[in-house]
Amino acid sequence: MKRKGIDMHVSPLVNDTVGTLARGRYDNNDVAIAVIMGTGTNAAYVEQAHGIPKWHGPPPKSGEMVINMEWGNFSSSHLPLTEYDTALDIESLNPGQQMYEKMISGMYLGEILRRVLLRMADEAALFGDTIPPKLKTPFVLRTPEMSAMHHDTSKDLRVVRHKLKDILEISNTSLKTRKLIVELCNVIATRGARLTAAGILGILKKTGRDIAKNGETPKTVIAMDGGLYEHYTEYRKHLENTLHELVGDELAECIKLVHSNDGSGIGAALLTASHSRYLEIDGS
Repeated sequence: MKRKGIDMHVSPLVNDTVGTLARGRYDNNDVAIAVIMGTGTNAAYVEQAHGIPKWHGPPPKSGEMVINMEWGNFSSSHLPLTEYDTALDIESLNPGQQMYEKMISGMYLGEILRRVLLRMADEAALFGDTIPPKLKTPFVLRTPEMSAMHHDTSKDLRVVRHKLKDILEISNTSLKTRKLIVELCNVIATRGARLTAAGILGILKKTGRDIAKNGETPKTVIAMDGGLYEHYTEYRKHLENTLHELVGDELAECIKLVHSNDGSGIGAALLTASHSRYLEIDGS
């Protein structure tokens, strides 16, 4: 900004997840969680200040604080890692980090599919006697292309055929092969969506929003943003259905996922405005 000669003062510094939470909360007090499902992934939620043992400063007047989880870096022996996940991680720019993100986010779903197809081409001659050279190129198959193939409802799966030809230079595939690829897309997307739902359930449990209090179940609205959630319809359906399955019919009535379009940008603007107002009142 200095190089460009822009006279600007940076007030708050906000990441996209906290911005999305602020945007949702501004419109609806029931918004308690925000999740970004795009190229990367993250979550933030509203926590009771007394539930944060690391906090030693004066408690906020509201009694609440926002927790930015950076949940993409979650790792656990309980995560169902496959050999494809392990290989992807080892060959990534940040091995051993962002394991959860590498299983559920838009950056990696298409790459997981490519790795599965490469092995099938090698061990089961899925595309003939030779392995298509393009299939050996990391990240050549992006998640938007995977989504387009997954959503192909044409009788001859022509979208799948065109994507294989245009991206991987694979021609003359059989309908049986194309159906198999759609099924693989469904398996990978379903796993990612179900793991995402498990993460959301973890937040609900941590905040006590998974049980009734005084005979009443709290309403919880989850603000969702990111291209993966917005555009990958099957992924979104699996996520919503899994969360419903995990919490049960009764609690599901009190939990709502809402798409917060550009929630991060609008939320950042709202936080800037509120911070400026706070300084004005404090200064006077």
